[in-house]
Amino acid sequence: MADKILLISIIAIVILIIGILSMFIKMYRKAVQGEALIRTGLGDAKVSFSGMLVWPVLHKLEVMDITLKTLNISRMGKDGLICRDNMRADIKVSFFIRVNKTTEDVIHVAQSIGCNRASEIADLEMLFDAKFSEALKTVGKHFDFVELYNSRASFKEKILQEIGTDLNGYVLDDCAIDYVEQTSIHDLNQDNILDAQGIKKIIELTAEEKIKANLIEREREKTIKKQDVEARETILQLERQQIEKEEQQRREVESIRARESAEIEKVRAENEKKAQQARIATEEEIGVAEENKMRQIIVAQKNKEKAEAIETERVEQARALEATERERVVELAQIDKEKSLEVERRNIQEVIRERVTVEKATVEEEEKIKDTRANAEALRNKQVAITVAEQKAQEALVQEIKAAEAAKQASESLAKKALIDAEAEQAAAIHRAEAMKTLADAEAAQKAAIGMSEAQVMTAKAQAMEKEGESEASVIEMKADAEAKGIRLKANAQAEADERLGFVAAKVTREKGKADSEVTEVMAVAKEKDGLAEASVIAAKAKADAEGIKEKAEAMKILDGAGMEHEEFKMRLDKDRTVQLAQLDMNRQIAQAQAEVMAEAMKTAKIDIIGGESTFFNQIVGSMAKGKAIDGFMKSSEVITDVKDAFLKSDGGSSFRTNIGEMMKALNISSEDLKNLSISALLFKMMQNAQDDDMKDNIRQLMGIAKSAGLDNESPRKLGLA
Repeated sequence: MADKILLISIIAIVILIIGILSMFIKMYRKAVQGEALIRTGLGDAKVSFSGMLVWPVLHKLEVMDITLKTLNISRMGKDGLICRDNMRADIKVSFFIRVNKTTEDVIHVAQSIGCNRASEIADLEMLFDAKFSEALKTVGKHFDFVELYNSRASFKEKILQEIGTDLNGYVLDDCAIDYVEQTSIHDLNQDNILDAQGIKKIIELTAEEKIKANLIEREREKTIKKQDVEARETILQLERQQIEKEEQQRREVESIRARESAEIEKVRAENEKKAQQARIATEEEIGVAEENKMRQIIVAQKNKEKAEAIETERVEQARALEATERERVVELAQIDKEKSLEVERRNIQEVIRERVTVEKATVEEEEKIKDTRANAEALRNKQVAITVAEQKAQEALVQEIKAAEAAKQASESLAKKALIDAEAEQAAAIHRAEAMKTLADAEAAQKAAIGMSEAQVMTAKAQAMEKEGESEASVIEMKADAEAKGIRLKANAQAEADERLGFVAAKVTREKGKADSEVTEVMAVAKEKDGLAEASVIAAKAKADAEGIKEKAEAMKILDGAGMEHEEFKMRLDKDRTVQLAQLDMNRQIAQAQAEVMAEAMKTAKIDIIGGESTFFNQIVGSMAKGKAIDGFMKSSEVITDVKDAFLKSDGGSSFRTNIGEMMKALNISSEDLKNLSISALLFKMMQNAQDDDMKDNIRQLMGIAKSAGLDNESPRKLGLA
């Protein structure tokens, strides 16, 4: 029983505690941020910003909004803010106020306004509108309108100082000027003294600014228009000058191109002519060689037929000689003895012939060495002259010339080699023919009988001569082929070298310029030395050739008609070569004389040379003739004389420059106006300023004279006008 009572007591106590806690929780009120709790009733009024316990019946709880509020105060139109300069300003200002977060201020606001009205914007505007407006009027009267517009921060500080921060429980945190602008003149009262002064000032200031703005605008338009006119005038003038310059340059370029094309065509025609002549000469030489070859072949065929007939006869005779075999043995010993003697004699002749050949070769080698030295000396002098005259500009061209000369020398070397091979083959053929002749003599002696020994010997000799003729014909044929091939190679090389040298000479001549006269003189001296060296070489070589021909004449006596014709052909070639060398020497002397004449006549002349070296003298003479023709044309032409007189001296005795100077004075054109103007631009400007038709006609005449004289693009300073 006691346990039940204890349990009931515990339960009752727990229930009581829970009830008390529930009641406490229900009566405790908490405040949110931005609110203040005000408890009235039993005891004094208490304020809490977090929470408090409120007993029903005993207490009453009110909630006050203490957050920041915005009040907008505007003064617009006729109610605008009057500034220190009596001008009205439309202004909108936002004030930021709140209830001060202190117990005293919250209780003061609650007692004076009430908790509900303390946070109503309309009620706040009713409370503070007059105070804030008065502050705006007071502060605004201390600022001019422009100062008010430009010094907003200072204006705001003055407002805050005027209003203060204590507003019967409220606090003014800050203010912001949203809008400041001049009040429209239509909203101002003309009967109001202050507005009348404001209207006057507005009109004065706006009128002055409008006048200044209009003046600036008109000046801007005038300046732009003037600049447009001047720019257009300058552009037209420059375009005209550009067109004239372009046309002038186009004419000069076309003239230069035509002149260069003519020179190139002339050089090309000369080279083609030389190549054609070389080809024709080569074809003629080849034709002659072919004819000689055919003639030698025919002769060889005839000799072969003759040899076959003799061989047939010899066979028949050999059959008849078989009966006389005994007598052959007797005669054989005698023949062997004579043969040995003959062999010794021939060996002696062979040694003599070889010595003559060696001496001849030695003389030829010495002459070649002399030729090489003379050519080397001439080439060295020529190279030095070219190097001094042309320097760096001629380096590439000299290489091309040297390449052409090397090709020419290589061709000549090939031709000489072929000729030497043919001569060696000829000597070998002669040796073979002599050997065959010896064998034939021995064979004829062995087979001959006592009664027919002389006939057999004659037959063997005839056979040997026949074979020697065949060998000689073969050698002559091979030599003719070699000479024809050498001549062909030499002609082709000469034609190619002449062609390359022609183009290179044209290019070199264009690059030489002023140094061409010196190079011509040096080249003439070098050519003279070359000619002297070549003459000495030719003389020595001719002497050696004469001795060789003299020695060879004895051997040629045993040759037939074909060999004689071949030798005559070689003599004709030598004669033609001598004639050509004489012609070259004559041309050299003519060129040297021309160079001396032109050097003496053109010592101080500045000449631009266009064309090859072969046309240099003709071009110079032609240029002089053209100059004389132009002088005669200037003297005999009435039109040119009139233009000259009009430019240099007019009918009244005044010159072209004097006429322009007088017109400039009449048209009030100063020297400052002549800057950056040409003669044509000056005359054009004078034409625009001229009012009299006669003066305009005179200016037009002066423009035509200036253009005819080529002075339209010159500066007035060159004529002494500035």
